[in-house]
Amino acid sequence: MNTYKGMTRSRLEEILNRIDSVRAGILGDVCIDVYWHADMRKSELSRETPHYMLPVVEERMSPGGGANVAANLAALEPESVIIFGATGSDWRGRELLSMLEERGVELQGLVSGLQFSNAFIKPMRQGYSDIIYEDPRLDFISHEPVSKEIEDELIAVLKKEAGTLDVLCVSDQLPYGVVTRRVREFICELARSGLRVVADSRYNIGLFTDMILKPNELEGAAAVGLEAEKLSSTEDYERAAKALAELSGCDVFMTLGSKGSIYVDNKQAWHIPARKLNCQIDICGAGDNSLSGFGLALAAGAEPWEAAIIAGLCSEITVLQIGITGAASRAQLLDWYDDR
Repeated sequence: MNTYKGMTRSRLEEILNRIDSVRAGILGDVCIDVYWHADMRKSELSRETPHYMLPVVEERMSPGGGANVAANLAALEPESVIIFGATGSDWRGRELLSMLEERGVELQGLVSGLQFSNAFIKPMRQGYSDIIYEDPRLDFISHEPVSKEIEDELIAVLKKEAGTLDVLCVSDQLPYGVVTRRVREFICELARSGLRVVADSRYNIGLFTDMILKPNELEGAAAVGLEAEKLSSTEDYERAAKALAELSGCDVFMTLGSKGSIYVDNKQAWHIPARKLNCQIDICGAGDNSLSGFGLALAAGAEPWEAAIIAGLCSEITVLQIGITGAASRAQLLDWYDDR
């Protein structure tokens, strides 16, 4: 396996500058992340129940899931970003649309019709110390398949807009999300017709064809019947990535957390090491930013292993942003490159 470490600053700048002309799409499960910060010093015992209340003193919101990929794409300033997905008609959906609009994301690919908008509520507790604890998440997600009407609308708008795109990123994250069998088959059809597609899927990565697959090590191993807990070396992950590439007939870009990433095509494998981070990190959103950086870099003319380096830089910047699904700008990427 080749180890790829080298990218000059001038080459990084060249690729980033070429993003100016990229039209990017993101299709997937759009969500909103809501953070409730509770100051437990203000808590009182309830009169009605034997529980201490969570006294929320701050509420923050940010795009999540496919919406976070859209925000990450927009942060790198391509020519345009269009998002494809579904929301509900509730207040959380309206807040999400407002946040995406503020970031310059085009919304004509979104359809309505969900029972409620996908949302992840994250209660955060803090007391006298600086330590912050996150309580179990409150998830607003559907446990029933999306309707045929939503499928039809999504396929129709994809068909209309696909010809304008240089790259389509796919964020398939929910068990009953918008990337249904019919929608997935249409994405594969678009990829066969020549559209550059990069797919990230939590449960079904092995079912996509004719595109680049972007699993993490857990998803990639599971897709080929391996237990990620029993894999430890880059050579182990290389075998898993190659098995997935053989199963799907696709190139595979597998992220490995602190071990970096692996890119496998039908000829060779590349290992892209990660920088060691000796500080507190928050991995929330790292995969989303990796997907956006990789897809935009490819569309801007980068070789796959160069795109993997840029994806890694995006992830490293993201995990340093604590308590929020972060993003990375071009300036941050260049500063982080210089600060090696």
